[in-house]
Order: sequence, then structure tokens, then C-alpha cells
Amino acid sequence: MEQPAAQSAKRRGLVRRFLPYFKKYVWVLVFDLFCAALTTVCELTLPLLVRYVTDMGINNLASLTLSLVLKIGALYLFLCLVDAGATFFRASIGHIMGARMETDMRTDLFAHLQKLSFHYFDNTKVGQIMSRITSDLFDVTEFAHHCPEEIFMSVTKIVGAFIILCGVNVPLTLIVFSVVPFMVLAAAWFNMKMRSQFRQQRAQIGEINAQVEDSLLGVRVVKSFANEGLETEKFEAGNKKFFNIKRGRYYLMGGFEATNRMFDGLMHFLVLLAGAIFMMRGGVQPADLVAYMLYVGTLITSIRQLVQFAEQFQQGMTGIERFFQIMDAEVDIFDEPGSKPLQIKEGGVHFEHVGFSYADDGRQVLSEINLDVKPGQNVALVGPSGSGKTTLCNLIPRFYNLTQGRILIDGQDVKNVTLRSLREQIGFVQQDVYLFSGTVLENIQYGKPGASRQEVEEAAKKAGAHGFITELVNGYDTYVGERGVKLSGGQKQRISIARAFLKNPPIMILDEATSALDNESEKLVQASLEQLSRGRTTFTIAHRLSTIQGATVILVLTEKGIEEKGTHQELMEKRGVYYHLYSTYSGKKE
Repeated sequence: MEQPAAQSAKRRGLVRRFLPYFKKYVWVLVFDLFCAALTTVCELTLPLLVRYVTDMGINNLASLTLSLVLKIGALYLFLCLVDAGATFFRASIGHIMGARMETDMRTDLFAHLQKLSFHYFDNTKVGQIMSRITSDLFDVTEFAHHCPEEIFMSVTKIVGAFIILCGVNVPLTLIVFSVVPFMVLAAAWFNMKMRSQFRQQRAQIGEINAQVEDSLLGVRVVKSFANEGLETEKFEAGNKKFFNIKRGRYYLMGGFEATNRMFDGLMHFLVLLAGAIFMMRGGVQPADLVAYMLYVGTLITSIRQLVQFAEQFQQGMTGIERFFQIMDAEVDIFDEPGSKPLQIKEGGVHFEHVGFSYADDGRQVLSEINLDVKPGQNVALVGPSGSGKTTLCNLIPRFYNLTQGRILIDGQDVKNVTLRSLREQIGFVQQDVYLFSGTVLENIQYGKPGASRQEVEEAAKKAGAHGFITELVNGYDTYVGERGVKLSGGQKQRISIARAFLKNPPIMILDEATSALDNESEKLVQASLEQLSRGRTTFTIAHRLSTIQGATVILVLTEKGIEEKGTHQELMEKRGVYYHLYSTYSGKKE
């Protein structure tokens, strides 16, 4: 557990990093604090007016004329109008400033997430990320607006009341204010305890979001196994843990509130007791005692506002901390200094002593891969699961960084070209097709944003998708549902292929694109893939070995690396690893 000094230093560091978000809105903040000052002045003026009227009523009633009363009333009414105007600005424009800062932070957060590599998302739950983008940043909004305002108003009221009351009676003021340090110490102790609770609460709500997302996205699997009860139990366990965390937090809040109520009573007691004694001895006038009671009420209200703000402060600081946890995630794949756009003339790909291991566990996946892929070749990769087929292909567009060696496209090291130019010239068709929530047209256009409808239809025809698309209820304008749930696996795959056709890249990667399809859909998709591969350098990761017999070269990847290499016929004649894989797959020996 962090020591209080370390926590305080960490909090100051977070605040310093957060301050730049105020920069764009500094004049809005200044005017907001000016309005807060006006509100404070209005509130501090009322006890002075009451003291003045009371003193005249007791000591010089004849001078308290109707004209004077009306003037005092007009002054107070004017102050009320000023207070109303200032309050409107603080409650509206001030909050809008906080919302703009939230928008800026969410934009920065999303932009940073786009830069992170697959490695980050392999180890982070999407539900946790969603929690930080939404609820955490909302708390930051409230913090951004209320933190400077509430602190400024409360401190100004406390200091103002202290100065005014010292002008009346210094000993009595010191007696009353002697309680304040103890209130501050108590608040600091409770705040230290509550921050840990807020952090746990935010982490747990992220876990709940992740569990709900996992369950809802897998609802078809849940129902097919009749495991609704199991999912409910898992959710209830997480939900109960969240409740227990909040219960502990509310116990602390209850102790916080009760302690401060006790201090409130103590301050009133001191004013009443000490004030009466001073008045008996002529140290204060009755009007002064009335002013003391009013100012103590203002003082208690200010401290109570700080107390109530403490919860908001903790939520805001927790939100800021969780925001910077993502912003501090290392961007490990980026454009190297001096990177130039990739220029592809032919599309040859060369692997030179390529090796890769995962940073988190050091597990070696690939080692000493040497391969020269000629332009236009169709290279098929086969082998047991975990042999590194997909990893090898993911290294070409730099979804992961190489551990050793290098990959060259037309003689250009992929690490020395810009990521955008590299990935723009590599197309993907994967087994697990991801369609975005939207129309068929929008999903195909994703391959080339801004493409015309005619271009989309031409790509769909090449992919063998135009026929079934035109038979849909609204044709190309048909809504596909979340993740394309309204379409069959074969239909989704052909839309994915149409997207690749529209992109028209010189290099294609086909990652087990037909392994999840039925035989009829496989034939349709395979025909589309063959057309897509024509004239392009293509890497095909194959599960169904019957789909790669026409490949230019077949690579057999095992834990030893590239164990075999050749055409289908050459590898069958070797009677090695590929021969046994094919025989197992087809159920016959050649």
C-alpha cells in the first residue's frame, strides 16, 4: 500500500498533467472564478447588513428610517440579482467548459488507443477500456468544473469570514476557528481512506462491463449450451463484489458526514458559550453576536461544501488516474524517424532471419525464418496450431514488431516505411469476419472510404456477392446488424472479400478464410478468393488443405520453423509432415 506522502506526490503529479487541458478554456475558467467571487461577496455581505440593522435597532432606533431600510433592501436585492446571474454562468457555461474538456480527453484517449498495437489489446479487456472512455471521463468533467470553483469559493468564504470576524473580536474568532484544523485533519484522513475505495469501485465496474459485453456478444453460445444460469451467477458474483465495495465506501462517507456534523455542533456551541461570556463582559455587542452566528453558518456551509466536494474530488482524481494509465500505455509500433512511404512496383516479400517472441512471457514463436516470396506468388502456410502461421503474416504489416531479423517488400525494410503506406497496400481476409454495424454498402466501402456506389458494386461482382446482395430487402442499403448478425457466414465472408477487392492491394493475406464455412459456401468463397489472389502476392493460411493444392509454394511451419517447402505434389512425394497432415485431413493416402 502506498504511503500518504507517496500518494500526495502522485496526486500532485496527476494534477500537473491534467492542467494543460484547461489551457484552451483559461478565460472561461477565469470568468467562472470571477462569478464565483461575486457569489461569495454577496453571501458575505448579508451578515454585515444584518449586523448594521441590528446594531441601529438596539443602539439608535430613531436613525433607522424607512428610507434607509429601503436603501439597504435595494442593495440586498441588487446583490441577489448579481448572485443569480453569476450562478447561471457557473451552472451553465462552467459545466459546458467541463464537457468540452471531457470531449478533448476522450478524443485524445481514442486517438491513443488507435496507435496501440495488438499486444495491448491482447492483454486488456474491452469493457475496462469502455468504462474509462465513458463513466471515468464524466467524473473528470465534474471535477474539472467544480474543483477550482468549489475550492476558490470555500476558501474565500472561510478567509473572508475570518478577516471580518477578526475585525469584531480577535479572541472570540480564534476560539471559533480553533475547530477548523481538526476538521481539516479529519477530512484528510477520510479522503485517504476513500480514494482506495473509489479506485476499487472503478476497477470493478470495468470488470462488470467486460463480463456483460462478453456474455451478450456470446449470447448464441450461452443459449445453445443452456448456460443462462451460469452467466447470471457470474454476473451476480461481480455485482455483489461491486456492492460490497460501495458499501464500504458509504460507511466511510457516513463517518465523514457524522464527524463533520459533530464539528458543526461544536462550532455553534463555542459561539453560543464564548460569545455569551464575551457579551456579558462587554467584549462584543448583541449585533456582533448575531453576525457571528450568521458567519459561522456561512463557515459551516463552506466546509460542508468542501466535504461534499471531497467525494467528487476522489472520483475525479480516480478518473484522471485511470485516464493516464491508458495514455501512458507505450506505443511500441510507430513510424521510425526518417520513414518514407512504401513504394511497391512488383510486390516481392523477403524474410531475413526473422524471429518473434511475446514480450510478456518471452515465449519464442518464430525463429530464423528465411524466405523469398516472388512477386505474384501464392504462398500457402500450413502446420499445427500454434506453429506461428498467423503470427508470421501479422509481422508483414507490423501488427507486431520483430524480435530479430527483418522483412523487406521490394527491398524496403517494413520498419523504415510509414505504417499507413505499408498497411494501405496489404489486404486481409480473415476467418472471423468483422462487419461494422451499418449497411452492406458502408461495410464494403470500408476498404476504400469515399468509393462510389458503382465501384462498390463492381467489387461485389468480383467477389461473387452482388447476386445475394441485390436479393436482400434493401439491397446494398440493407442493415447488417451488429457484427453482421443478419447475414450467413458465407455472405459475410464474400462481403469481406468485396472489401478487399475494393481496396485493391498488391499484397493479400488470407487467414483461414474458408475454414468456418459449409461446403457450398466454401466453394463460392474459394472461387472469389482465387480471383482475388490473381496477379497479387498472396499469403494463404490454410486449415482445409484441399484449398491450397494450386498454391505456388506451400510452407509447412512447425515449432522447428519452416520444416518443409514445395508444391503440393513435391511435398506429397516427400512423405513428410505435409504428407501426414494431408492424409489425416483427406482420409486417404496418395
